[in-house]
Amino acid sequence: MKYVVVLGDGMADHPVRRLGGKTPLEVAHKPNLDSLAREGEMGMLKTVPNGMPPGSDVANLSILGYRPESCYTGRGPLEAADIGVKLGPKDVAFRCNLITEKEGKMYDYSAGHVTTEEAAELLAELGRRFRKGEFHVGITYRHVFVLRNCDPKLETDPPHEIPGEPIARHLIRPPGDPLARELNRLMLESKRILSEHPVNKAREMQGKNPANMIWLWSQGRRPRLQNFRKKYGMKGALISAVPLIRGIGVYTGMTLIRVPGATGYFDTNYEGKALYALRALEDHDFVYVHVEAPDEAGHGGNLEMKVKAIEDLDRRLLGPLLDGLPEGCRIAVLPDHPTPLEVKTHVAEPVPFVIHGPGVKGEGMTFSERSGARGSAGFLEGEQFMQRFLAKRR
Repeated sequence: MKYVVVLGDGMADHPVRRLGGKTPLEVAHKPNLDSLAREGEMGMLKTVPNGMPPGSDVANLSILGYRPESCYTGRGPLEAADIGVKLGPKDVAFRCNLITEKEGKMYDYSAGHVTTEEAAELLAELGRRFRKGEFHVGITYRHVFVLRNCDPKLETDPPHEIPGEPIARHLIRPPGDPLARELNRLMLESKRILSEHPVNKAREMQGKNPANMIWLWSQGRRPRLQNFRKKYGMKGALISAVPLIRGIGVYTGMTLIRVPGATGYFDTNYEGKALYALRALEDHDFVYVHVEAPDEAGHGGNLEMKVKAIEDLDRRLLGPLLDGLPEGCRIAVLPDHPTPLEVKTHVAEPVPFVIHGPGVKGEGMTFSERSGARGSAGFLEGEQFMQRFLAKRR
């Protein structure tokens, strides 16, 4: 049997007053997803273990059947793996955002989705100015900062969780730690350097948010993750435009499939992801397709774009994917976590899922948070999802 998981990042939400108390999933026109829900089984999945941050790293590890409590070390090393940065046993990688700081506050965690080419120039300038650490270019605003032979015990905050809040309240902690003080000086000094850079002067002239500061967070050493094929006895492939998700693929030994035009944003190549997933199924047993767009809309508090992202996923990805799936294939669709429009960040709440295919009985539902709570699959936690998805049932 072949297996496909389609992950709509941040797709789940809370009831929205403007929608009459419905969620974006409940109002979106999504005939393909609703068809899967009618003919498949639904349930709710707790993807974030108690006490852990509700990030896509933790949540996607859970969905894939890995226990974040024992294997998760931080977001930085996962993203480092995607861009080919090798970490020694004593090295530490931080996620390094290019952000927009304005009047001392976190104004834009993505710096207006600065281009990768612009980011490369800005990080090259910081690399020339700072002797501490290594800057490695990723994609758009998502980059990596590495410290070699280091043993930090630091606390950091994700920039997307503190929109509009004073930077000073969220600097690296503990305040008295020498390394924390040094890295905070580096971040604050980056504002002076980047604000004057020609790249940012040009962005401001064009009415764009400047990438005028770096933000270091989610540091960790390289993780130890069991090889996917050894764990499940299947050859797996992963499709995503997001470095974090691809980094999980690197460490689990899945085949990384890069789709032309896949961006991790609203303009991603949905049709291309469907096409490449179908091709991957020809010589893989399991394909994991990740779509970032709903999460971006949630972070921006953009109701219209969140509904559109769900509809695009349904029409442009699920539609052609379902048309081309081989006979006897099982498919699951779910978010990794909610990114509610009202809070503009991730929350550690259960998400709805649907499983469709051989051995699964239909329940006649539509896909939504409320339907998931009524589904026959019940309430699952972490690795129980993959156990149920891969189980041989009648």
